[in-house]
Amino acid sequence: MTVSQIPLSDSQPTAEEAIEGLPPGFGSGLTGQIAYGIAFCFSLFQIWVAAYGLLASQIVRAMHVGFVLLLGFALIANLVAKTRHTRALLWGLGVLGFSTGLYNWVFYKELLLRSNYLTTTDLVMGAIMVGLVFWLGRRLMGWPLVIISGCFLAYSAFGEHLSGILQHRGYDWEMLIEHFAYGTEGIYGSPIYVSSAYIFIFVVFAAFLERAGMLELFNDVALGLVGHWRGGAAQVCTLSSALMGTVSGSGVANVVASGQFTIPLMKKSGFRAAFAGGVEATSSMGGQIMPPIMGAVAFIMAETLNIPYGDVVRAALIPAFLYFGVCFWVVYLESGKLNLLGLPKEQLPSPLEALKKQWMLLIPLGALIYLLFANYTPIFAGSMGLALVVVLILGTAVAAQIGPRAFRFAFWIALGLASAAFLKFGVNLLALVIGAMLVLCFVIRGAREALVIVRDSLALGARNALPVAAACAIVGVVIGTLTLTGIASTFIGAVLRIGEESLFLSLILVMITCLVLGMGIPTIPNYIITSSLAGPALEQLGVPLLVSHMFVFYFGILADLTPPVALACFAAAPMAKVSGLRISIDATKLAIAGFVVPFVAVYSPALMLQPPHPGSVIAETMGFPAEVIWITLQTVLAVGLWGVAVVGYLKAVAPWWERALALGLGIFLVLPGFSYDVAGLALVALFLAQHLLRNRGQAGLVAG
Repeated sequence: MTVSQIPLSDSQPTAEEAIEGLPPGFGSGLTGQIAYGIAFCFSLFQIWVAAYGLLASQIVRAMHVGFVLLLGFALIANLVAKTRHTRALLWGLGVLGFSTGLYNWVFYKELLLRSNYLTTTDLVMGAIMVGLVFWLGRRLMGWPLVIISGCFLAYSAFGEHLSGILQHRGYDWEMLIEHFAYGTEGIYGSPIYVSSAYIFIFVVFAAFLERAGMLELFNDVALGLVGHWRGGAAQVCTLSSALMGTVSGSGVANVVASGQFTIPLMKKSGFRAAFAGGVEATSSMGGQIMPPIMGAVAFIMAETLNIPYGDVVRAALIPAFLYFGVCFWVVYLESGKLNLLGLPKEQLPSPLEALKKQWMLLIPLGALIYLLFANYTPIFAGSMGLALVVVLILGTAVAAQIGPRAFRFAFWIALGLASAAFLKFGVNLLALVIGAMLVLCFVIRGAREALVIVRDSLALGARNALPVAAACAIVGVVIGTLTLTGIASTFIGAVLRIGEESLFLSLILVMITCLVLGMGIPTIPNYIITSSLAGPALEQLGVPLLVSHMFVFYFGILADLTPPVALACFAAAPMAKVSGLRISIDATKLAIAGFVVPFVAVYSPALMLQPPHPGSVIAETMGFPAEVIWITLQTVLAVGLWGVAVVGYLKAVAPWWERALALGLGIFLVLPGFSYDVAGLALVALFLAQHLLRNRGQAGLVAG
């Protein structure tokens, strides 16, 4: 790959830019350049903190929120404001918001010493910060999250006037401001810590890979691998979204970014418009459960549970493969039902050729995955992955200016060895390598284009991280209310009372809570709220803690696919030219594994690689690996049968009674109990035998 192959234009909006309440870009003129500079400095600050950790955590959190407020209001002023006075007001609010971060930095020690005895200035700055966080949240994400967080804040302030179990002892405004604006259980709580420590770095990492051509590589590989399969256009959509999820993990963003290409292609191939939109929405949302990034929730989950990040990723592996496996399977069945063929193989790119041209882009991603699974901290893994992709971009520019091939090889070998040595010699060596490459790119005229790529990627990464950081800040109000008032215990008590009679009903209650909350707020705040409420309740009912958090995480994601809101489906609607509601019906069918796997994992934790419940016959007689294989095969069969039920096709069109039977057998397979498992497998064998015998002579599953 040469530098000329790396896209440089910002004329096409990135996925994140297009969906988060702001037009693309930074604005025009001097104010646009200033906003661009703010984003660039924001990234540099976060990378410096991540690499060296020289500041206290409270200062980092405060400055993170300060930068978010400054950049957020600056972009709103440049891109949305209509009048000069409004722009001036918004810029003033941004500067005021940034000053709250500086205030925490400058007076850090003094604020610690006068804890519980804050001055009037302290209280005013804290109140300003809280108010600006709400204001920015409304402008970036709309009213739902602001209303929910505002209700929690109002409950903290006025809940003493309620009666019954909702009443609390009451708190004065000084205590509320200190708790929400200065403590580590309010806006500066664990969500903003994770945003500042982990999420920001990974978003910038994704921005660098995107600018370097990673998404084009994924598309070419997906086209070459599965484009010729039956229903090839939809299979490409599924695989490319799964691959993109390893980098970005942004569900609705993936719909906007890739749907412009995949949805028209699927419609042209013969798929119904609603089904094409459903495939795009379902597979794109699945990117949030695809390791290693997992929509950034994995970092918050690891921090919340105080477990290694690798444990979270390992628990998500089998469910992620099941989710996308069912997408492939339903597309395959739908294609057979409609007698659709794959794309002509001779017109598709070669995946090997694509990898030969751009294989080097996989090095930073591979290093990131290795470091995460080797139980290095996410902040170290993300920082090193980011540094390696910067080295790659700069090194490519320098190598392109080296004439003799042997010298280029020698250059890459030396650069690779120097970069890989960071595991032994630490961050400073990698910083020196990057510094040397920056100097070379500046000195060599033909390599200066790479400096533009690095600069633009840093600014774009900060812009892309803005909505997530704003959501993490405002949802801190919810967490602060739960810790201050103890209202979470009321919800936990209700779930426990239901669980005494039926664990299944408790799970249904939690699922509905997640789906309802997810209709209005993004996945990350949805997970934070529901896990704070439901996680402890499910744990007390005997559900493994990691499984309970995965349970609420999954249904928070699926809220973007289920009617009536179905944000991902409505994002796909303009491209599919059909209503978002019709798309959401097909998306719900395609995502059936996402609805079932969390329930199966509660009763059979081995599906998420957690120790099985006592009394498991397979685990006690054959060991834990056998239990994992057994429950995985059962679940594969079950969701496969449900695919037959929703599509109405296997080897041939299935009549209504076969569809009903497939649905019932799938349920029978996942019921807890070894006797159910054996009986279910026998009944499935009979079902498949009768279907194949009844439809002898049909084209069959290999058609097309």
